[in-house]
Amino acid sequence: QLQLVESGGGLVQPGGSLRLSCAASGFTLDYYAMGWFRQAPGKEREGVSCLSSNDDSTYYADSVKGRFTISRDSTNTMVYLQINNLKPEDSAVYSCAAQRVDYCSGAELYDPDFWGQGTQVTVSS
Repeated sequence: QLQLVESGGGLVQPGGSLRLSCAASGFTLDYYAMGWFRQAPGKEREGVSCLSSNDDSTYYADSVKGRFTISRDSTNTMVYLQINNLKPEDSAVYSCAAQRVDYCSGAELYDPDFWGQGTQVTVSS
């Protein structure tokens, strides 16, 4: 079974940092653009970042630019989201997603083929 599995969430203080991981199981991420989404209770799910499959170009939502960094490892089995200077409004369930396209067209994948189950990030004093 092909799966994406997130890890790395937890409780952190405002201003702290966190690195989320997304592991591909049963396949490599070659040919897939990768995205990170988040959803807070009572709010719409939003795309925060996208990483193109062909040239590793990156895109970010305005709300996270300068604080979040998306990357993949050399084996094409792991994707990361480095989050710095965390704010309370960053609290959400973060999910990774994969879409078999060469390039992102913006910060949000429009029709992912695979989703992870999500990992909880809570920012609180």
